[in-house]
Amino acid sequence: MKTKILATLCLLLFTGHALHAQVGEQRYNFAIGVNGGINMNKVSFTPTVNQKNLMGINAGLTARYISEKYFNMICGAQLEVNFSQRGWDEFYEYTPDVHYTRTMNYVEIPFLAHLAFGKERGLQFFLNLGPQIGFLISDSEQQTGDMNEVIADNPIVCIEQQGKPIDNKFDYGITGGIGAELRTKFGNFLVEGRYYFGLADFYNSTKKDYFSRSANGGFMVKATYLFDVSK
Repeated sequence: MKTKILATLCLLLFTGHALHAQVGEQRYNFAIGVNGGINMNKVSFTPTVNQKNLMGINAGLTARYISEKYFNMICGAQLEVNFSQRGWDEFYEYTPDVHYTRTMNYVEIPFLAHLAFGKERGLQFFLNLGPQIGFLISDSEQQTGDMNEVIADNPIVCIEQQGKPIDNKFDYGITGGIGAELRTKFGNFLVEGRYYFGLADFYNSTKKDYFSRSANGGFMVKATYLFDVSK
């Protein structure tokens, strides 16, 4: 069901883009560059696991093609290949000295529709939206303090996730964000806030498994520098 929803959204996005391309003013602007920023991650667990945001690195390469201008809207597509740190940071209200963190390192590839408004040379505001896939390349755990203190204080606390190997290394979901871009003769400078909603569970979620949901998610703030290869 999740896969069908994702496929439908992708089809709508790129079909709409193709229809615009037939009636808009054509552009042939291809740009490449680098991006970097910070993830603020939480995992959607069912049953619930108390967490606070886990900060991680998000950095990589960006390629963008602007294909047309449709009235005041500049339309294109953007592809990124990023190294991204996800995971979760568990929070225990009554035992703050006990700490558990799981960091999961992914190679992530967002496929984005890019819609912008503003001057073609100057300031623009944009929306990026589309599907994203990811491949887990490594993960690590860090624990401080005595977890028995947490269990003694709250016997029903969920610890099934601690030390549990990752079952599914392929991740997918939907990502989208808004931002601003300054286009100059020295290149294009972008800042963006983005949200990722994971559709895949990294722990098995059959009826016999403990978790029915274990999906990545969170906000990201990033900056990008692009230079035009063709205009």
